[in-house]
Amino acid sequence: MFMKDLVEYLAKAVVDHPASIRVDERRGREGLVYYIETHPEDKGRIIGRQGRVIESIRTVVRSFAKGRVSVEVR
Repeated sequence: MFMKDLVEYLAKAVVDHPASIRVDERRGREGLVYYIETHPEDKGRIIGRQGRVIESIRTVVRSFAKGRVSVEVR
């Protein structure tokens, strides 16, 4: 549960509509996958210029993870 909360916290920190952030956790072939769902206006903020924000979120989450973890935006 800690990892899901971490992803949610990081996503809420960069958007204009933090109440619309939802994080789903699913098991995939490669390990855990966290899907961030957000308000359509905030999708660009989560991704960032040239994907820098989402890559930063992925880096932080992977550094805390004990196994393989992926973070995707929907």
